[in-house]
Amino acid sequence: MSETVTINGREHVVDVEDEMPLLWFLRDRLELIGTKYGCGMGLCGSCTVHIDGKAMRSCLTPVSAAYGKSVTTIEGLSPDGSHPLQIAWLNNNVPQCGYCQSGQIMAAADFLASNPAPSAEEIDAAMHGNICRCGTYKRIRKAIADAAEQMRGA
Repeated sequence: MSETVTINGREHVVDVEDEMPLLWFLRDRLELIGTKYGCGMGLCGSCTVHIDGKAMRSCLTPVSAAYGKSVTTIEGLSPDGSHPLQIAWLNNNVPQCGYCQSGQIMAAADFLASNPAPSAEEIDAAMHGNICRCGTYKRIRKAIADAAEQMRGA
């Protein structure tokens, strides 16, 4: 029996071993390369995607954990880049090397779904496990705050 997973609104038949990390299925099989490989141990957050709306580290998550579920990658968050977080990222000049950005944005999107009006301290705590090699943490915090304000319609 073939297993399926819905990724960015499209159903896909899984043709790999159940234990394959979801990250490699996304990148190598589906060529969705916006999700990045960072540490391979779930510590840096570069590989963050949503599974049924919750942020997960795809480098540690076997593809079998996504069977019958909905996965959203950075490409599916907003195909045209119009998500408030993506706009705030650009407006606040967050990216430098850009490597961590998709994971940062996906983690922030999950966070804002449950906390639409966060304080700076809450943003820092929520984003603590996402590493930015370039150290743009202050701009990340500001972008998340700006996106939260935009999403609230303020």
